[in-house]
Amino acid sequence: MFLQKDEKLLRSLAKQVKEASLDPINNEKREFWYRHTSLQGERPAVFVHPDGSWSEFVPYNSLECESWYAKEIESILKKRLFRHKFIHDDVPIEGSFHVEKVYYNSMWGVAPKRIDKLNSEGSWKHEPIIETAADWKKLSMPKVEYDDFSTKQRFEAVGNLLGDILDLHYVGVKLFNFHIMHWYCDYRGLENMYMDLILEPEMVHEQIRFFTDGVISIFKQYEDLGLVSLNNDDTFHYTGGIGYNKELPGKDYNPDKVLLSNVWGAAEAQEFSSVSPEMHEEFILQYEREVLELFGLNGYGCCDNLAKKLDGVLKIKNLRRVAVCPWADISDFVPVLKDKYIMTWKPQPAYLAYDKLGVDEITNELNNGIKKANGGRLELILRDTHTVKKDPERFNKWINIARETIDKNWKI
Repeated sequence: MFLQKDEKLLRSLAKQVKEASLDPINNEKREFWYRHTSLQGERPAVFVHPDGSWSEFVPYNSLECESWYAKEIESILKKRLFRHKFIHDDVPIEGSFHVEKVYYNSMWGVAPKRIDKLNSEGSWKHEPIIETAADWKKLSMPKVEYDDFSTKQRFEAVGNLLGDILDLHYVGVKLFNFHIMHWYCDYRGLENMYMDLILEPEMVHEQIRFFTDGVISIFKQYEDLGLVSLNNDDTFHYTGGIGYNKELPGKDYNPDKVLLSNVWGAAEAQEFSSVSPEMHEEFILQYEREVLELFGLNGYGCCDNLAKKLDGVLKIKNLRRVAVCPWADISDFVPVLKDKYIMTWKPQPAYLAYDKLGVDEITNELNNGIKKANGGRLELILRDTHTVKKDPERFNKWINIARETIDKNWKI
C-alpha cells in the first residue's frame, strides 16, 4: 500500500510526533480541557485553528509521498509538528493516529452545481438546479455502505507501518455536524432560499423535513454499521472547540457498540444570519433540535449572530457550546448563558492578515471581549485565518496577547 520511500518519510514524521507528544505539558493541557469543557475550568481556553493558512505552511503540492492516502497521513503528521513548533496554545500534541474505516455515503443522490471561484483565494456561487417544487424529487434518501475488505487492508498496512511508533485508533465517523440549510441552498441557491421563506413556505418545510429525516437516517446507519467512534478527545468540532470532557461517553457506553448518545453533535444555520428569530425557529431550528436530541453533548452556531435567538437555542438537548461570532457582542450572551454553557468566541481573524500584524486592534478586541465575558464560560477560538502573510509567528503573538489579556481581565 505504501512505497518504500513513503514509508521512510512517514515513519520519520511519526517518530517526531511521538517525541513531541511526550512533553509533560501535553498532559497539563489535556487535563485543562477536561475541566474547561466540563464547565469546571479556571480560565478561558485559547485555541488557534489555521484554517486556510495551512496552504501557506503545509501546501498540498509540497507533500512528498506518492499515493493519496500516504499524502493524507503526511499532511496530518506535518500539521501536528507545525503546531508543536509554532502554535503554543492550549491544544495538546497527541501521540496517537486515527486510522479511518472505509465507507461510502450516497448523500442526496444528485451532486449540486456551483460557479467555481476564479482563483484559489476567491469565492464561489451557487448554481441552482431546483427550479420548481417538483424538482426536489430528483433527490434521494442517503445510503451508507461499509467496505470491510478495504478497511482491513488499510488497518493492516498502517498498523505495519506506524503501529510500533504511534498509538493507532481504528475509527469510523468522529464528526457529527450537519448543515441542513446549507444543503437547501446548495440545490436552490441562497437568494432563492430567502424568497422561498416568503413565497413558498410549505415547500421549504417539506424539503427541510426531507433533509432532517435524511440526516437522522445517515447517523442511524452509522450507528447500525458500527461506524460511530468516540470524539471526546482532540477532535475539532464544527462549533469551534475540541472534544475533551468528563461526561462522555456516558453510562450507556459499550465499546463494542458506540452509540450516538456517546458522542458530540453540532449544527448551524449561518445562512439565516439575517433571518428573524421567529423564522429561524420555524424553518430550521426546530428541525435541528430534533436531530441534536440523538447526541450526548452538542454545540450550536458558527458565523451567525445568535444573540437574539438564544431562547430557541437553549432548548437544544444536551447543549454545551454556543458560538459567538466576531460581529456579535459578548455582553448579549453572558446574562443568558451565564456559567452553564461555553461561549465559543471567535475573535476577528482579519487583524492577522494585515501587512503588519494588527497588534493594537487585537489587544483592544480581546481586552473588551474578555471583560464583557466575565461571569460566563469562555473559549477563544481563532479561526478563518486564511492568510497570516506566511509568518507563523503571528499565531504565537496572538496567543501571547490573548493570555496577557486573560491574566489582566479575567475574574475567577
